[in-house]
Amino acid sequence: MARYTEAVCRLCRREGEKLFLKGQRCYTGKCAIARRSFVPGQHGQGRKKVSEYGTQLREKQKTKRFYGVLEKQFHNTFEKASRMKGKSGENLLQMLELRLDNVVYRLGLASSRAEARQLVTHGHFTVNGKKVNIPSYITKANEVIAVRESSRKSPKFQDLASRPVPAWLSFNADALSGTVVQLPVRADVDIEVKETLIVELYSK
Repeated sequence: MARYTEAVCRLCRREGEKLFLKGQRCYTGKCAIARRSFVPGQHGQGRKKVSEYGTQLREKQKTKRFYGVLEKQFHNTFEKASRMKGKSGENLLQMLELRLDNVVYRLGLASSRAEARQLVTHGHFTVNGKKVNIPSYITKANEVIAVRESSRKSPKFQDLASRPVPAWLSFNADALSGTVVQLPVRADVDIEVKETLIVELYSK
């Protein structure tokens, strides 16, 4: 499985905002943005005029990195979203939100999407009672995502951080399970991104 293996805090600095890639560390004073809120590199503190293409690219890169998706997979997701009914940008965000690793993170069963992706890959979760170890699996309405019975005693699930669960999900802390109550709409996506710029970028 291809994945980004470099320092993830550099990604937040490059985008100029918190992408919450390191879990609880992002909420402390150790966050890279809190300490060095400029672009990494020799010329990071210099001013640079950004072109229209550059603005579109930054929105795409920010969204891709926020969800922890690599370039090819992100592009393939956009292609699928563009073939669906409705607005391509909103369809894209909906599909990214419905990824199994993102749902696990949104339910508070992992401290970051990277950790959620690892836990899914290691087979700690079931969907409607069946083990699923594919992080990019697109969940559907009324599907139940739960920690496997054999994994519930793992230290990973003993001291879960309290985090608000979005309205399109429901969470049962006692059963360590959650349900996709409904498909998320644009208002449910809390990432500050202008998805129309991504659509314009891929439409060139």
